[in-house]
Amino acid sequence: MWGNNVDFLIVTGMSGAGKSTALRHLEDIGFFCIDNMPMALIPKFAELVLRGGSEVEKVALGVDIRGGKLFDDSLLDCLDAGLPAYNILFLDASDKTLVNRYKETRRRHPLSENDRIIEGIGRERERLAKIKSAANHIIDTGHLLPRQLKEKINLLFLENQEFDSLTVTLLSFGFKFGIPQDSDLLFDVRFLANPFYDPVMKSLTGNDDIVRDFVLGHENTQEFIAKLADLIKWLLPQYVAEGKNQLIISIGCTGGKHRSVTVANYLSNHLRNMGYFASAKHRDISIY
Repeated sequence: MWGNNVDFLIVTGMSGAGKSTALRHLEDIGFFCIDNMPMALIPKFAELVLRGGSEVEKVALGVDIRGGKLFDDSLLDCLDAGLPAYNILFLDASDKTLVNRYKETRRRHPLSENDRIIEGIGRERERLAKIKSAANHIIDTGHLLPRQLKEKINLLFLENQEFDSLTVTLLSFGFKFGIPQDSDLLFDVRFLANPFYDPVMKSLTGNDDIVRDFVLGHENTQEFIAKLADLIKWLLPQYVAEGKNQLIISIGCTGGKHRSVTVANYLSNHLRNMGYFASAKHRDISIY
């Protein structure tokens, strides 16, 4: 507990990274949440909360660039002066992800002014650099489903468990459609037995049991997966130690429907069993 038995959590991060969603999840687990509170009001609010008889035990304050000159060099000094103690949760995502989100919602970035969205994102990153470096927890939401973000928040603030903030995506793809541009690691599984040539399995995918059993039923598949799993198991703590928040492991076969899907699904389940936040995504599974 921080300060007179009240937990103060500052929720901040890049615009479009999911701060509002995070605040909703925090509210669900018992936090008293306020979004976009002006900095000048934080000391007074803290004073009211800390008075004897207050029933509030956990407070989450959402702060972001809508506060004007909020993220200058005095930000942390303002928080130190206004709160007895606090933790910082920082929500982040790649520039590409943020641009896509803004395009989907057709909203303008708060700092883009009359420039491109990417220009506003760059300005925001500069202004957020100091508070990000001071954050207690950083969550990269770029490849997280809403339920996965909720799971991470529950681990941190409901179950009081720390987690390695690395999010791992196993991305299946077809080489005939090009290599994923955001790959960190890439593995070619075109040497595995191909279900495509079986008339029964040709129109199916690695999500179907018959295809999965066919691919995994070969000895070379089992040997390859075992060796690859050992390599990934060794690599992930190294990435965590370097502060990496997101890792994309691309698994490619010819068309991206059978072998790569099967292997990506298998490895994502394996990593989840190891305690990592891993998910499988299939880029080309619906392309015919």
